Amino acid sequence: MTLSSLGLDIDPAVDASVSATLTAVEEALRGYVASADPLVAEAARHLADAGGKRFRPMLVALGAQFGDPGAPEIVAAANVVELTHLATLYHDDVMDEAPVRRGAPSANSRWGNSVAILVGDYLFAQAADLAASLGPEAVHLQARTFARLVHGQIAETVGPRGSDPIEHYLHVITEKTASLIATSARFGGLFSGAPAEHVEALAGYGATIGIAFQLSDDLLDIASESVQSGKTPGTDLREGVPTLPVLYALAGDDTDASAVRLRELLASGPLTDDDLHAEALTLLRESVAMKKARETVRTYAEEARAELAPLPDGDAKRALEGLCDFIADRTS
Repeated sequence: MTLSSLGLDIDPAVDASVSATLTAVEEALRGYVASADPLVAEAARHLADAGGKRFRPMLVALGAQFGDPGAPEIVAAANVVELTHLATLYHDDVMDEAPVRRGAPSANSRWGNSVAILVGDYLFAQAADLAASLGPEAVHLQARTFARLVHGQIAETVGPRGSDPIEHYLHVITEKTASLIATSARFGGLFSGAPAEHVEALAGYGATIGIAFQLSDDLLDIASESVQSGKTPGTDLREGVPTLPVLYALAGDDTDASAVRLRELLASGPLTDDDLHAEALTLLRESVAMKKARETVRTYAEEARAELAPLPDGDAKRALEGLCDFIADRTS
């Protein structure tokens, strides 16, 4: 994912600066996933080579526009967050028993759960080592973010435990996804030398746009007719993963036949039967719950835009505002 690929009206200088940073991040990432052990090297390189959105490094690069975007620490900071993110994917796939990640066989299906877990640990170690090269503040931020990621994963694993399922779902996203995106934007401002108030604004923006970003990904799994979301549409429904539209539908009290039928289908758990899956997907796409979920994404995107208020007007701020519009609109 690059700014130009999103179709945003971005200043060419900002676009070129961010693209140059992302190119440098990609080149450096290959070195950070390397290992003297051939098996570790191959398995650690597996997901890095598969690509991905690189959304977190992009936010580091955008945050750096409010200081010196060419500061040598920026590429390293972007790799800290990307290595941390990649490490979580190895662990997620083990817990989810996922056979595929980014269109390729997952590490756990190829090398087994033990190797996948240990390679994830290795990438966490590489991220920590790289953070140490940036100084104590980077180490503290990365460690605290890692703790939040773990808390979010634990919350997702154990479930709501009596709390409101929708509140619980949003809490999981806040901890498991948005916390690292907030750190990404913070790193960009921090290591570019941006003023402290701008760094805080960037972190607030990252935390909120991170929620919108994950919600929009979840909605794409339902709304897209293609593999736009990076997986076959309706995968979450088939696996019984309760994303926001599903939770809204289950919590609804609509009495029309389609809403009642949708609740009946969703309450039955994973929809592995092809006909039932197709029926639920069709009903969900046209449901009030889906409309409400889209409105929720837009609300978070607008809240993220409001977080930008302390930042100086200019091309960099407009780029971040454009990202809000892109995320709000990509589920329509």
